[in-house]
Amino acid sequence: MIRIGIGGPVGAGKTQLIERITRALDGKLSMAAITNDIYTIEDAKILAKNGILPVERIVGIETGGCPHTAIREDTSMNEAAARELQEKFPDLELLFIESGGDNLSATFSPELVDFSIYIIDVAQGEKIPRKAGQGMIKSDLFIINKVDLAPYVGADLDVMVKDTLEFRGERPFAMTNLRTDDGLDQVLQWISHDVLMLDLK
Repeated sequence: MIRIGIGGPVGAGKTQLIERITRALDGKLSMAAITNDIYTIEDAKILAKNGILPVERIVGIETGGCPHTAIREDTSMNEAAARELQEKFPDLELLFIESGGDNLSATFSPELVDFSIYIIDVAQGEKIPRKAGQGMIKSDLFIINKVDLAPYVGADLDVMVKDTLEFRGERPFAMTNLRTDDGLDQVLQWISHDVLMLDLK
């Protein structure tokens, strides 16, 4: 079982990303998801309602404190949930672990996940990649979501791409509008070739 951590600020599109990926890969891979929230399991409910995963393949964790701790310093709750899912579904191939709303410096423990994705959205401003947060720099895949909003918030996508290339070098990134699946193919290709090392098509 391969674990992919998904981090990013509140509202960037973490839950929607899982929903879109699992919908696209439905029938090709055995998948499950864990969501982390401070006091609720709202993201798990949203994923169960809007996504393709059966409710029994979704675990919502109430971290009860700083969400970064649950994915970095004390990952015990996520580790327990992952073991539970693997025992329940021995054929499980891909597990997504969504963090609670993160700041730009939040990263996943390498003991918790095999790969990590960090997602931001254009509405947070074109300066976000320039701030060079550790989540953006160290993630295996960086996603700039909601590119359709750029004209409305005065964000220059070319500047965001330039800054991303400056701080990430050759590490992959994708520009998406997950509401319409624009750019999702780049994410799926990364999963296929970089994570699974196979061609799903």
